[in-house]
Amino acid sequence: MAVSASDELTTMAEEELAAACALTWPELKRITPWGDSFEGFSPSGRTVEVERRYLWALDPAGAIVVEVEVRDPAAREGAEARALLAAP
Repeated sequence: MAVSASDELTTMAEEELAAACALTWPELKRITPWGDSFEGFSPSGRTVEVERRYLWALDPAGAIVVEVEVRDPAAREGAEARALLAAP
């Protein structure tokens, strides 16, 4: 079954979010607020930009929002994934 370009970006964003959320709470607190971006390759070989953001949440106070965006600038499309992590 073929995967559409947008489905591929969504899958990449979800996988990157899972990796970003795998940090321990002390690690997350140490790097928040922070973000980074890098260029990578999709499974189909397209060049994509991946951006991760770690931000303090307003509600609930003390929680951390983790956001991931995967973009294909050439195709002008992208996908986002987001998680809200509360303190343990």
